[in-house]
Amino acid sequence: MSSARVRVEADGAIGRITLDAPERLNAVDPEMCAAVTATVRRFDADPDVRVVALTGEGRGFCSGAPLTAEGAQMGVLDAGADLVRAIVGARTPVVALVHGVAAGIGVPMALACDYVLAADEAPFVLAFSRIGLMPDGGSTALVAAAVGRARAMRLALTGEALPGRTAAEWGLVAESVPADGFAARADELLAAFAAGATLALGETKAAVNAATLDLEGALAREDAGQRALATTADHREGAAAFVGKRRPEFRAR
Repeated sequence: MSSARVRVEADGAIGRITLDAPERLNAVDPEMCAAVTATVRRFDADPDVRVVALTGEGRGFCSGAPLTAEGAQMGVLDAGADLVRAIVGARTPVVALVHGVAAGIGVPMALACDYVLAADEAPFVLAFSRIGLMPDGGSTALVAAAVGRARAMRLALTGEALPGRTAAEWGLVAESVPADGFAARADELLAAFAAGATLALGETKAAVNAATLDLEGALAREDAGQRALATTADHREGAAAFVGKRRPEFRAR
């Protein structure tokens, strides 16, 4: 089963979801987000599926939303929020397999999952500030819950790329491995979850998420801030600079 550039496979007890737009490093549009959301919910309702794997085709995991000189595709704001809600709310364990870049909405998409396996050199990038926007998709809650306020501010305000190895050391992701061992470790990890006590894992993830995340509050604040920022001259300049591969000239307007 496939739809909207999302490839879906049921592999025994493992449900696999693959973003399938490799030519743009799996940048997602609203239709792709909606397809992943629907599939996560379908797999979560299927008692035969005991773990869900989320990954990307080609060199990247997800490079965010497509960007044009006119600005970001704000339609991804709502669709991305729904996707993160679906992942966090699922009782079935969801594992993100991040073998390449995770940027923009790709970061909260991965961090919403219950276990993130990253390749050592796979970069995590909250680059929103570079185009005059703020992190969304629940990033302000998910990143801070994982690494604390100071490091969350560092990633969000600077837009630096954090390699998977460092992300694991910080606690942003659960584990990182060298690229040449990534596929084998992913298979091992998914097999372990598929053989696990699914009901107990579901209760555990629900309790941990309830104790650590104000997801709805974060999404509401991000939605208001992002919509306001999307109308600014700074965002238009940032988007144009990104597409033109030049340094932006922000004027706080």
